[in-house]
Amino acid sequence: MKEKTEIRQQFLTGERALFQGADLKIYDTIFDDGESPLKESHDIELDGCMFKWKYPLWYARDILVKNSTWFEMGRAGVWYTDRITVEDSAIEAPKNFRRCKDVRLHNVTFPNAAETLWSCDGVEMERVVAKGDYFAMNSRNMKIRDFTLYGNYSFDGACNVEIHDAKLLSKDSFWNSENVTVYDSFISGEYLGWNSKNLTLVNCTVESLQGMCYIDNLVMKNCKLVNTTLAFEYSTVDADISSKIDSVFNPTGGIIRADSIDRLIVEKDKVDPGRTKIICRKDG
Repeated sequence: MKEKTEIRQQFLTGERALFQGADLKIYDTIFDDGESPLKESHDIELDGCMFKWKYPLWYARDILVKNSTWFEMGRAGVWYTDRITVEDSAIEAPKNFRRCKDVRLHNVTFPNAAETLWSCDGVEMERVVAKGDYFAMNSRNMKIRDFTLYGNYSFDGACNVEIHDAKLLSKDSFWNSENVTVYDSFISGEYLGWNSKNLTLVNCTVESLQGMCYIDNLVMKNCKLVNTTLAFEYSTVDADISSKIDSVFNPTGGIIRADSIDRLIVEKDKVDPGRTKIICRKDG
């Protein structure tokens, strides 16, 4: 393996300051006024660095970033980049990570995560906090653990996603998604999961207006539905709910088990009542 050249405590300005840089270890360095400082770079390690201007890592590969900061104007920071790991860092800039492959994020905060992680493939996230709308649109093959999100329209069009121990305050999450499984999590937001396919929730608590509608193959195992009304419209469902449900509206098929259902609405001119089995444990 080629020995890396070290760069320490530099203040770099101007466009493409380290264009096509390779085999570098960069410490405590500021990338200031100047676009695309590390465009087309590879085999780079950055520790304690600051990105203060746009497009720092485009068309790069094999990047390790630790203890670093993307400031607000470091926007659209990582696009078209493969095999990047970011650890113990703060990313204030929006629109980060676009069309990247093999992204690893550990202990990272995104206080302005608008349009972040779009169309990425192969994403692993642990101990990530993000605030912003349209998080992870059209990304695929994601494994996520210990994640907190404040932002609507998350995971729209996402595919092959596994989430553990999350808190999602997110209206319209998982729309148009496919093969998503969420474990041991809390989800609050209207219109959860519409137009999705193969959405599975395990040991989750959900609070949603008109949640889980228009879903092909919704599975819920040992979940609570709190303040959740008009659920399951036009969905095929296998739901085991460990609480009451406020209201259920026109499911198209499957089985729903719950302690009780305050209001069950089945319109015979819209759906076939015989295709859905309802079991209310407290009502016998």
